[in-house]
Parts: sequence; structure tokens; C-alpha cells
Amino acid sequence: MDDRVYLRCLVSGRVQGVFFRATTRSLAQRLGVSGSARNLSDGRVEVIVCGPAQAVQELRGWLHRGPVGARVTRVTCEQLPPQDLHGFVTG
Repeated sequence: MDDRVYLRCLVSGRVQGVFFRATTRSLAQRLGVSGSARNLSDGRVEVIVCGPAQAVQELRGWLHRGPVGARVTRVTCEQLPPQDLHGFVTG
């Protein structure tokens, strides 16, 4: 049985052009979680993350703050089915 948590989070606010994806990747790598972060055409950032529950929760909490320069106004997350993710990529 897979004990990892799989989430898709959409982050709204001033989250593009402030190193949000790169900082998310750096934190994800430190926490040992896999996934991706990408800019959406509507100005949001989509973050897919999977890993141990505690690490995923820590990253999820950070998404509400973001890096210096970001102004997060909303984060919505939904659980995803298990996926085969390795590393953390930005796009």
C-alpha cells in the first residue's frame, strides 16, 4: 500500500514573476517530495506534489506564503490518485 500523499494545488495571487516555481522546487527537494510546478495562463501556479504526509503538509503550508515578493490570495488543493513521479520539475 502506498503511504504517500498526492496533491494538486492551485495558487492564486501575485505568484508569477516572483520565483515561486523555483523556490517551490528548492523546498520540495529539501523535503524529499516529488512533483512539478508550472505557471498557468490565468496567472495561477499549479503545484503537483507527492511524498510522505508530513512533508507534503509542510510544502502545502508554505504555498500559502510563497517566496519573498509573492502575495498569495488563495490556495486550493485536491487529492490525486497515485502517480509515478520522480524528482521535482518546473515548467
